Amino acid sequence: MQSWQPTTTHSARQARAELLRTIREFFYTRKVLEVETPLLSSGTVTDEHLDGFNTTFNFAASGQPTQLYLQTSPEYAMKRLLCAQSGSIYQICKAFRHEGEGRWHNPEFTMLEWYRLGFDHFALMNEVDALLQETLATLPSDKMTYQQAFQTYLNIDPLCASDDELLTAMLEQKIDIHEPQDLSFDSKLQLLFSYCIEPKIGSEKPCFVYDFPASQAALAKLSAADNRVAERFEVYFKGAELANGFNELSEAKEQRARFEVDNEKRKASGLAVKPIDEHFLSALEAGLPSCAGVALGVDRLLILKIEAAHIRDVISFPVSRA
Repeated sequence: MQSWQPTTTHSARQARAELLRTIREFFYTRKVLEVETPLLSSGTVTDEHLDGFNTTFNFAASGQPTQLYLQTSPEYAMKRLLCAQSGSIYQICKAFRHEGEGRWHNPEFTMLEWYRLGFDHFALMNEVDALLQETLATLPSDKMTYQQAFQTYLNIDPLCASDDELLTAMLEQKIDIHEPQDLSFDSKLQLLFSYCIEPKIGSEKPCFVYDFPASQAALAKLSAADNRVAERFEVYFKGAELANGFNELSEAKEQRARFEVDNEKRKASGLAVKPIDEHFLSALEAGLPSCAGVALGVDRLLILKIEAAHIRDVISFPVSRA
């Protein structure tokens, strides 16, 4: 007989409600509008490291079966609202990623995403920092570039390193991966970052890592100071990657080219090519205001807030009981 009971305590459910209220008050005082967008879409992410769930809709107006995707984030639809002069907006919604269960991840999870007109990634990092201080009572954050992180913890410059240097570092760090020489350059960087850098940052206060390699930031502007990097950041705290943000790319032609490169990478890795979101690209052609945006995992935030051991302690019915 399957267990029907929730995996959360009542106090955890109360803590979730309080956290959501705090988040909404945070944005209300800043005059950021709460919005809602569809979870189903005809397009989806092309990133080779993300995979969405899909379903067939048999009752489309066309009369033909239509493939739809559960969204990995509300980003594309929210940017369509920005192009329609919505002003600064935020959303708390469900997102879906076809990835393994674990301490920090359930395939259906709650995401907070917001976009601030006139902000760059530095201004948005400051606002994320303020939200963490408001919700978790954290100390003001540390900040370092992606390059500084690699130089500090691995003595490697990720913007200049060779494949051989990365393979040597993986061997020295005892990262046991089957046929590591077949991994892409970015996959090697990501493994080194997750195994050797993430565990060493953000233990006492949140740590922002920014200016990622351009190849790892498909939706961010390239830096005017150094076109090897893009204006993207992530924030880490107590073992969790909490948020991922961008100074948003607004050129439709460049965005399409990046999506096409993503699909070429997927094809080379033996992965299915994903349909590009044409509604999103059409909106970019109409004009995306200058803005920065960020996605933050609410369940992870709650894990830290109540010092839970696992994501199932903050989700009433994880996928194993859904």
